Amino acid sequence: MSRKSSRADIRPYQESEQDALVALWERCGLVTPWNEPVGDIAMAGASANTEIFIAGGTSRLDGAVMTGHDGHRGWLYYLAVDPDRRLKGLGTALVRAAEAWLQERGIPKVQLLIRETNLEVADFYARLGYHPNPCTIMQRWLTDRGAPRIPGREDGKLDCVITYLEMTEPPALPRVHPPRNANVALLRALEPTVAFYRFLYDRVGEPWLWWERRILDDASLAAAIHDKGVEIYVLYVDGAPAGYAELDRRAAPDIDLAYFGLMPEFLGRGLGPFLLYSAVDIAWGYEPERLLVNTNTLDHARALPLYQRMGFRPYRREEKVITDPRLNGIIPAVPTD
Repeated sequence: MSRKSSRADIRPYQESEQDALVALWERCGLVTPWNEPVGDIAMAGASANTEIFIAGGTSRLDGAVMTGHDGHRGWLYYLAVDPDRRLKGLGTALVRAAEAWLQERGIPKVQLLIRETNLEVADFYARLGYHPNPCTIMQRWLTDRGAPRIPGREDGKLDCVITYLEMTEPPALPRVHPPRNANVALLRALEPTVAFYRFLYDRVGEPWLWWERRILDDASLAAAIHDKGVEIYVLYVDGAPAGYAELDRRAAPDIDLAYFGLMPEFLGRGLGPFLLYSAVDIAWGYEPERLLVNTNTLDHARALPLYQRMGFRPYRREEKVITDPRLNGIIPAVPTD
């Protein structure tokens, strides 16, 4: 598709397209426990100073961007292009549509925020004429981050969407090395103690509400992690544990990447791709038919895009409702930041 036709396909969002818009943001890894998409869409719809532009069909969108202004500065939010529609000029067309909307309202300047964990998009914006602004950003949450954010529900439940992914052949990727000058080691934990495993699981998973293994007693947990078909690889940085990956080979000929993640203090340092590549490389050494993984909308926003960049492809999505584990004491009420 040419860039001209991409621009022609861009139109304002309609309320009937809410599910498709949320699904697009999920595919692009923009949904986190602290970015509640339905609430953000509702706020945009209630304001004359905000607009959402979309592209694609009504049931499956190709791209979207939210824009708004405070009367002086314009902002871009939630720019998303479906992974299968990238490098076709659609992202540029969406940004230009948002800029035109702001210009029509006399807004002289547009800006956006880029998280340190998403700096690769800076080159995209630089090509469109954006440049860093030397300023300090300060913030204060006006809502309690430890309180459940359950849009439209008062029953202590959480809605999440699970994406199941598979890889049917080793990825054709260059080897991913650890960050330069990082003192990194990846070691297999042979029959780790239950206490050490709980430390890994709790520290890595608490911000994303991992709860399933917290409710296992020690004997049940030991049986699971000491099974000969389960392998646990721990990433160390400067001698300290920084994250882990767990391969489950019990359902051979498939292998499941059952758990994967970094501790909060090691996020944003380029370690995730190295750990994931290493786990995938180890798994394919067993020559499985498929390598499987799943993630959900409560996980880190970059989890799904990282899996897809590594070569995993979604094959099923499932909507699920769970009891908020912060309300029944399984996880502390205030998650690790």
